[in-house]
Amino acid sequence: MALSRLRHPLISHSLRILSSSTRSISRTPNSRIYSVGGNGNLRPTSWSRLTGVCDRPLKSKWIGVKFFSSSDFPHEVLGMPALSPTMTQGNIAKWRKKEGDKIAVGDILCEIETDKATLEFESLEEGFLAKILVPDGSKDVPVGQPIAITVEEESDIQNVSASVGDESKVEEKKPTNQDVADEESKPESTSTIDTSDLPPHEILGMPALSPTMNQGNIAKWNKKEGDKIEVGDILCEIETDKATLEFESLEEGYLAKIVAPEGTKEVAVGQPIAITVEDAGDIEAVKNSFSSSSVNQKEKAPQPSTKSEVKTHKNNTARISPAAKLLITEYGLDASTLNATGPLSTLLKSDVLSAIKSGKLSPKPASSKAKAPSSQSHQAAASHESKSDLKQSEAYEDFPNSQIRKVIAKRLLESKINTPHLYLSSDVILDPLLSLRKDLKEQYDVKVSVNDIIIKVVAAALKNVPEANAYWSDEKGEVILCDSVDISIAVATEKGLMTPILKNADHKTISAISSEVKELAAKARAGKLKPQEFQGGTFSISNLGMYPVDKFCAIINPPQACILAVGRGNKVVEPVIDADGIEKPSVATKLNLTLSADHRVFDGKVGGAFLSALKSNFSDIKRLLL
Repeated sequence: MALSRLRHPLISHSLRILSSSTRSISRTPNSRIYSVGGNGNLRPTSWSRLTGVCDRPLKSKWIGVKFFSSSDFPHEVLGMPALSPTMTQGNIAKWRKKEGDKIAVGDILCEIETDKATLEFESLEEGFLAKILVPDGSKDVPVGQPIAITVEEESDIQNVSASVGDESKVEEKKPTNQDVADEESKPESTSTIDTSDLPPHEILGMPALSPTMNQGNIAKWNKKEGDKIEVGDILCEIETDKATLEFESLEEGYLAKIVAPEGTKEVAVGQPIAITVEDAGDIEAVKNSFSSSSVNQKEKAPQPSTKSEVKTHKNNTARISPAAKLLITEYGLDASTLNATGPLSTLLKSDVLSAIKSGKLSPKPASSKAKAPSSQSHQAAASHESKSDLKQSEAYEDFPNSQIRKVIAKRLLESKINTPHLYLSSDVILDPLLSLRKDLKEQYDVKVSVNDIIIKVVAAALKNVPEANAYWSDEKGEVILCDSVDISIAVATEKGLMTPILKNADHKTISAISSEVKELAAKARAGKLKPQEFQGGTFSISNLGMYPVDKFCAIINPPQACILAVGRGNKVVEPVIDADGIEKPSVATKLNLTLSADHRVFDGKVGGAFLSALKSNFSDIKRLLL
């Protein structure tokens, strides 16, 4: 994606005028900045949309971002700038400046990937980059969300770092028992990595291997930790929403640490998966850094829970709801150790359930007389629960979905909800096609399938009716005609339905179509399709003629506007007029075709014209050879 700078004359001039008065503007509550509208009139706008500097109070709705009191030290919070009129969020592609670097007016702070291009974010003031709040590879950062903090004096950098540490310590005290339990059950987080103690290195994030990919699974690592890697080496195989693709190395070095091991599911795009280094001697330093950080995490993990347990013992429960009393009696709990969240310190049913789910329960201190009944009731409840769990486990089996099937399910649901489906059906005589197939095999020793000839028939019909070779553009709100006839073929694989594309099908012979379809189908079943072999397409064909399916309606594959469902051929008896003009019964093979079309693109006229062209091509099949 090409890099370009924001160089609008009016904006550049405005920035030069306003940059010298940034501090006075930010300290004046009633200051207003005006921008030029489309009609040439001035309208008020926010300073943050113009420069990216956050002008809101330093307590914000953004999660995971630390803010600092303006009374501590002079600083500026830089927000994600709006670098295009339609931009609502952006990705941090690369930081050009590091924490602690001196910055001057016009210096490029970072590269931001917008909805249009990758643009450079320039500094409007001089100072020092004290803290980067949003690291490289961060995705979908809303416009205005803080991304960095700058200071005027180099000595203030330490104050920012200290404030970040203080804020993080305060926030560590907040998690509840349930939060701690959830965190303990999760694998080691790979979204944030402390790189301060690491030697020169590069963090490899989960790549976006297709335009629609937002997460992927690590299918297999082809390189092991410590292996030398060259440019073009295959590091790992990644299962995307379309296929299993290979992730190539763009630089040489050594694979120091695998952050996301084999089998890791739903890794977000941009999330770190590995760390590489230039020198083999730095491998151990990276491994040791990770091992020490994991030990520290294990030592620190129990602390919040301990504090929360101490806190729960001091709770004074004034009231207990009837439902909560039943649960406390059934499980033999000590009500004084439970955290009451209801009004007037009332202990609710949800409070008891939360404590039960957390697994950290305090039994109720009972007398010797009451010990036997309470333990018996607790054992009875436990045995009843285990029996119900056993019955439940026998009743069903969880079948894990692949990443491809998850995306297919999501897309098909979106298609049925957002695309107005129009269904048109027609029967065609299949005998001329079967006769042509037989002649090609006997006379020319060319073996083709019925589906290969159907692809050629559909491609010729799309060429005759170009209005059918189109799609709906949500951005423009109009129909877009496609220049080429690219037909997607539905192929069933173990991981889900794939749609490899036969490009320029109208220009290819039946034998060429046959050989290319076989090659693409084999790649699809092996999960080796390249992105350009399954992305795009202008029309889809789904053929179930090999099964006992007479007819069916397929779901449109967005952004395409059409899919043709092909059923099996059936022999039927129908009247035929012979050369003498006498009507006689005759046996014919009929095939049902059902067209699912986007009604925004297809009306009755276009749909009728396309089916008429299809029927004409089936009846005079040999003209396709011309």
